[in-house]
Amino acid sequence: MPRGAILLAVDGPQAADYHRMFLEHFAGREIRLWPDQIGDTADIAYACVWRAPHGLLARFPDLKVIFNLGAGVDYVLADPALPNVPLARAANPDLSMRVTEYCVLHALMIHRRQRLYDAQQRERVWKGHDQSAASEVTVGVMGLGVIGAHAANTLARVGFKVVGWSASPKEIPGIETFAGPASLDAFLGKTEILIVLLPSTPSTDGILNLALLRKLRRDGAAGGAFLINAGRGKLQTDADILAALDEGSLAGAALDVFPQEPLPPDSPFWTHPRVTITPHNAGDISPQAIVADIGRQIGRFENGEPLDHLVSRQRGY
Repeated sequence: MPRGAILLAVDGPQAADYHRMFLEHFAGREIRLWPDQIGDTADIAYACVWRAPHGLLARFPDLKVIFNLGAGVDYVLADPALPNVPLARAANPDLSMRVTEYCVLHALMIHRRQRLYDAQQRERVWKGHDQSAASEVTVGVMGLGVIGAHAANTLARVGFKVVGWSASPKEIPGIETFAGPASLDAFLGKTEILIVLLPSTPSTDGILNLALLRKLRRDGAAGGAFLINAGRGKLQTDADILAALDEGSLAGAALDVFPQEPLPPDSPFWTHPRVTITPHNAGDISPQAIVADIGRQIGRFENGEPLDHLVSRQRGY
């Protein structure tokens, strides 16, 4: 199979770092850079993209594979002119570990009431509070793909009681799992800390609404219902999360993603006393790890081997 050029099209501050790493990793292979160094479009065999402009990929007549530089592929799939070639997403052990770290961190912050102790520190209050065991608290993970399964297993090892929900049936040893819309309410009724790691698809966008949040368990050992969204911003309806917090359906939330990013300065989330905001960094993966993984994938493809982490356009992930 001929060794075609690699196009790097990254919209964001990491573009220069990616360019340098691609040049180092693919020594001897031609690297083209969007938007100014595309050259002859017929030379491009592989496109490595992150939020590249819609319509760009249709310009390359001999394109063989598209590599998305992140786990979320909703932006790529929304391109009406997306070529009918294999699309692979980033799915690296480093990515799974980083998202898992985020989930465990915030689950433990909730479980150990760290916000309460932070408030007491500001007021110079020395006061302990009754503390339940992690085994008394049920954490529910929505989305049991590679990352979700890794997070669920790790949370279970920490000691939490873990349940999981996914669109299609998944089996994780030692963890009770639910699948499909018919079982969603049963899953929510057990869940005190809801961790959301779903992809953004037409069936999941807006799923984190007030009706769903009201179904979480509020009378358990966690002392209320809590939300951790490290999935995609389109999953949540911001106004409904705020309403759930204000009415008490939610006792707190840790949000890494939002429908509009960066989060606007006038968003009520910034100053809400029971909300923790992070700038979409739960899965900040080392660019070196992604570049090395793409190198491995291109090697497999050119040796006639199947690609890993292929995206189903029908499912949306």
